[in-house]
Amino acid sequence: MCIDEKIRPYYVLKPVYHTASTVYVSAISDRRKTEIRHILSADEIFSVVKKMSGKDFTWIKDNRKRKEIYGQILADGNRSELLKMIKTLHWHKQELKNISKDRKLQNSDEDFLKYAENALCEEFAYVLNIKREEVIPFIYAQRL
Repeated sequence: MCIDEKIRPYYVLKPVYHTASTVYVSAISDRRKTEIRHILSADEIFSVVKKMSGKDFTWIKDNRKRKEIYGQILADGNRSELLKMIKTLHWHKQELKNISKDRKLQNSDEDFLKYAENALCEEFAYVLNIKREEVIPFIYAQRL
């Protein structure tokens, strides 16, 4: 690409599930290592999911602290932490329903859940060759 009258090499990335999108990442950027992460292999996915099976999850009651922590987890993209966040939010959502069928997650928590699921589900679905909507049931089926 030509930027500022200089020709620079770029990676051109086309998301698998968002084919209308294109992402350009500088090939010479120092930040490249943090902008592009490798996708996990099927074995790595199974390992991450199994490590999280059956663990207890602690709900962060302080909304501001929870938003800060969950925002950082999304920014970091650590699959184990994303998985823990998804499981915690699903667990809390179920707890709220058990109290009253009308109780729901806060909008910010629903957003965090949606973004975390998208991040994991697209990668896991692609690698495992399953549908995106099958990923969350797959995760919960992997109990030790």
